[in-house]
Amino acid sequence: MRVYRRFIIPCHDDSCFRFFIFLQELRTAQKLETMKKLLRRPPLPATKTSAPATIPLKFESISSIAAIDTESLAEAGEEKFVSVIVRDKDLLRSSCKSLSGLQVLDLMDTGSLEASTGIYSQLLRSCTQLKKIKEGRLVHSHFLGSKFKSDIFFQNSIINFYCKCNSLDDARKAFEGMPLKDVVSWTALMSGYTQNDQPKEALALFPRMIWSECKPNNFTFATLLNACGTTAEVNTGMEIHASCVKTGCDIDVYVGSSLLDMYARHGKMSEAFAAFDRLDSKNEVSWNALIAGYARKQDQNSAIGMFVDMQRCGFLATRFTYSSIFSVCASNGSLEQGKWVHAHMIKRGHKLNVFVGNTLLDMYAKAGSIEDARKVFSRLEKKDVVSWNSMLTGCAQHGLSKEAVQRFDKMLKHGVKPNQITFLCVLNACSHGGLLKEWEYYFNLMKEYKVEPEIEHYVAVVDLLGRAGLFERAQKFIDEMPLDPTAAIWGALLGACRMHKNVELGQLAAERVFELDPHDAGPHLLLYNIYASASRWNDAAKVRKMMRESGLKKEPACSWLEIENSVHLFVANENCHPQIKEIEQMWEKINGRIREEGYVPDTNFVLMHVDEQERESKLQYHSEKLALAFALLKLPSGVTVRIKKNIRICGDCHSAIKLVSKVINREIIIRDAHRFHHFTAGKCSCGDYW
Repeated sequence: MRVYRRFIIPCHDDSCFRFFIFLQELRTAQKLETMKKLLRRPPLPATKTSAPATIPLKFESISSIAAIDTESLAEAGEEKFVSVIVRDKDLLRSSCKSLSGLQVLDLMDTGSLEASTGIYSQLLRSCTQLKKIKEGRLVHSHFLGSKFKSDIFFQNSIINFYCKCNSLDDARKAFEGMPLKDVVSWTALMSGYTQNDQPKEALALFPRMIWSECKPNNFTFATLLNACGTTAEVNTGMEIHASCVKTGCDIDVYVGSSLLDMYARHGKMSEAFAAFDRLDSKNEVSWNALIAGYARKQDQNSAIGMFVDMQRCGFLATRFTYSSIFSVCASNGSLEQGKWVHAHMIKRGHKLNVFVGNTLLDMYAKAGSIEDARKVFSRLEKKDVVSWNSMLTGCAQHGLSKEAVQRFDKMLKHGVKPNQITFLCVLNACSHGGLLKEWEYYFNLMKEYKVEPEIEHYVAVVDLLGRAGLFERAQKFIDEMPLDPTAAIWGALLGACRMHKNVELGQLAAERVFELDPHDAGPHLLLYNIYASASRWNDAAKVRKMMRESGLKKEPACSWLEIENSVHLFVANENCHPQIKEIEQMWEKINGRIREEGYVPDTNFVLMHVDEQERESKLQYHSEKLALAFALLKLPSGVTVRIKKNIRICGDCHSAIKLVSKVINREIIIRDAHRFHHFTAGKCSCGDYW
């Protein structure tokens, strides 16, 4: 039992008790008689345990409230009720949560509660927070039948509600139905379109807004600039920027942050920095927008520099800051920088949530430390599909194909639904590991999860079959594809022909690629290599001539590594490094040791029409060998050597570096254009299958 002003309320639940109080607190004494009629209904029959009747939590309307002890009420006399109208926001929220409807609207319909814009606004606010589209429509409909239907504040709230519930058609109807529109009306709809990935619709509203002589404010400009940032409308963004300057809004921190973010997303970092520099007051959003822009441009030095400056200016790094830094470190394979930022994050007390954890995991995997990637993955309390996909990709890139498919099976057991990227990761793992038995099962499994294969999935399968030398099966697979073969499909087959020296099929695949993508130099070089490996030098010369006439150039093969915060770049058969003599002497020394272990240079990988001696000489100065020799000169004994290469490592270098890892007894990691190679004790993680 509860007591309220000498009223005995047969209710044990606090929410029921508060609802009863709500019923009592009506605006005028004239409502008293209506309430008495409702409260004098016969009580519900008592249960066998004689428990007091309670007010139910859910009911269809006000008339379904359980009866209250009327005898106790009679003792109260004619005490007047206090005129307080709906001050309990929790009560309104509980009303919106009710599965049976909005009881407050029932109170208005029965005349027990006087309607007001405040009540409508609170009801709609609760519906917005809870994303209750059905209940919100009821409130909207009820509002249109009230005397407040022309209230512009509530009409703007209606637009915001529909936008937050992803019902843009309803939002547009509500907007167009407004007889008068203010700046909030226009901005709310623009924001809704932008947040729901329809930025062009948002931008189309701006001219109409100007023609209606409604003056945009800071929030309008910020919304429009955000819309420009997600489209290719950089010129429109510059026009809006000019409008911001005219009105003096460009120095506003929110407009300025949106402005620099827009320029940063379009790669115009000088304009983005200028917008940042003009801000009178900067906040975390503006700093993060600029850092994210540098990260997207893969400008690691500028991103790290801004990260340090941000701390010096007294702004603390957020999860968005760390995510941007980890992403740029991943793109550049900068393991040491990534570790430093990770240590900084730990010292600042930031917890490893799934948002930052996914980028951190990806950074370690792409920077060559699959062990650290595993640790991050295991420490994530909550793993989403992105976490699993990042781990699967890392395993595939590091030659751990069997681990990748095992993790995929664990992912399914954990109830995480795979998506298109997941299956692409698994098929790539099968391709890298030559898992001929497994790929078909996973490819067919896509249907079970209602995932439609895209062209990338077919490319992975063609690559797998081609690597295995199953050319007839690969051709049949291409012929039976429901999609038209693209240049990537024929390119995968062409690469396999280069690997297995299949000249005839290589010619066919090359012709298809030239038709679909004539401006890509890669396929021309593959065909040249196929002819050269078959000693068909006349045909190879024709390919070279075709490239010259088309203005296509071969990308120079180069390798680089980072030592003591400096990046050292090496190009094959070039002697521009200041320590080139010491480097060549070191390689000659290593070369002698691996020859004792059985190394024989494979001159077939020198695709030039020169004599055997010159071929062998050129082979010894490939860029990865020079980089390795330099690393052995500079790095302490036992330290892992990490080298990056812009194209696929050749077979001779692969064989040589396997033996180097054995004779010097240290791990050598090379990331080429396709994957990571972990050389340890004379073996490679790829299993010689790359």
